[in-house]
Amino acid sequence: MNSPVENIIQSIYIDKQSKTAVYLQIAQQLTHVIQRGELPFKTVLPGTRSVSRLLHINRNTAVSVYEELASQGWIEIVANKGAFIAYQKHKKTTEIADKKYPSRTNFSLYESSNLASPYDKSTTTYTFTDGQTDIRLHQSKQYSQWYNAALQRASFFNRWNNYVYDRVSFLKVQLCNYLNVHQQFSIQPTNILITRSSEMSLYLISQLLLKPKSVVLVADLSNFKANMIFSQLEAKVETIPVDDMGLNIDYIKHNYSKNSIRMVYCNARRHYPTTATLSEKRRKDLLKLAREWNFAIIEDDFDSDFQFDTFPKPALATQDTHGTVVYLGTIGKALFPALETGFIVAPENLIAEAKNYYQMIDLQGDLVKEQIVAELIHQGEMYRQTNKKLLLYKERRDAMVSALAKHFKSLVTFHIPSGGLAFFIHFKKHIPLGALAQKLKLYDISLPKHLLYQTKSICAIRLGFGHLTIEEISFTIEKLRKAYDDVME
Repeated sequence: MNSPVENIIQSIYIDKQSKTAVYLQIAQQLTHVIQRGELPFKTVLPGTRSVSRLLHINRNTAVSVYEELASQGWIEIVANKGAFIAYQKHKKTTEIADKKYPSRTNFSLYESSNLASPYDKSTTTYTFTDGQTDIRLHQSKQYSQWYNAALQRASFFNRWNNYVYDRVSFLKVQLCNYLNVHQQFSIQPTNILITRSSEMSLYLISQLLLKPKSVVLVADLSNFKANMIFSQLEAKVETIPVDDMGLNIDYIKHNYSKNSIRMVYCNARRHYPTTATLSEKRRKDLLKLAREWNFAIIEDDFDSDFQFDTFPKPALATQDTHGTVVYLGTIGKALFPALETGFIVAPENLIAEAKNYYQMIDLQGDLVKEQIVAELIHQGEMYRQTNKKLLLYKERRDAMVSALAKHFKSLVTFHIPSGGLAFFIHFKKHIPLGALAQKLKLYDISLPKHLLYQTKSICAIRLGFGHLTIEEISFTIEKLRKAYDDVME
């Protein structure tokens, strides 16, 4: 008869179809047995020959099992004596197991009402977004190849060891070249700070520029995440009108004065959420006003990867010659979600100060991601991959135009966006958008509340199309019309 330990080992199940290596499957199951206390401290384990016989595996595999368990501290291997269950320092006593972790702190917090998440968890098959990419288009195998290639570069390890001292990184140099060639910038690597996202970029810049009661001007329809950042810093957020030509600069001139404004936040290429492009005249007026009145322009170019026009409107920052614009951009959205990288473009003195703030919270950054993105730019792969995705997303944009025209006809108005992955759709008749979202759920589609824009003067929704196939666009817009009819009954 087998010993109790051998019976436990013999009961281990090996899935030959699993992608997990056999030795890891066995080690994981033995780990669970030890955690449950079925193999107590100092229990002697069978030799690797016995394990290979009991489980019908190669002896080398059995050796790997024991080596894996020993490396994690579950067993101890003693030369000429065998393998034993090690003492488990993390083993829970009855007293500790009965304790409950506290649900609240014993001290007060500075709780914020500005940071409550507006996002809803979706339980439906389909969900409208405000302009996300389609994760199904990204090839994980290709991402894995890029990742492995980056780790094998000898130069990467040199940068890893010197990241504290040398932040004029390979990525900064490549990104600088990319922006100068493809987006009409004229900058040096010292004008760039790499961050993890556009939200982080905005937070850093806001920390630098804003104090309590600083006046920040945003559009009356604006990016809620940006407003949350400004409000959390106790800035005075005031709104200005936005129309088909973007922010109304004349409104600023007539209602404010020199030195009364600290910052104007804008999306010059495509306003969020309306997708309106700031007109050429208003661009010139805003730059002139910022220069004369001494305020900063924060240009958040959150979807710069997606430009459908042959000759897209350049960023406002490319027209700035007096250091009034701080540009926040992203790169890598078209490649793979894990590669999306934020960055700031600004005069050197601001970048130097922002770097000091950034290093307090993220000294190292994501060096592997930076290496991959830099290589993809250097090899021309970034440009090729982005253009390939653009063709596909443009087809989906046109499919959205056709679906809206077919199902809503004259019930809505919208502009065909020159870029980005979302539409801003106005309903001609005011309807309760909350009720529309509820009706749409009956068709297995979610319309999150942060996409709804309803005031006395506006009834509109922002609908992303990038994450949907052409067939899904047709289906969801058809159901949106049915939900609309349900509300109108």
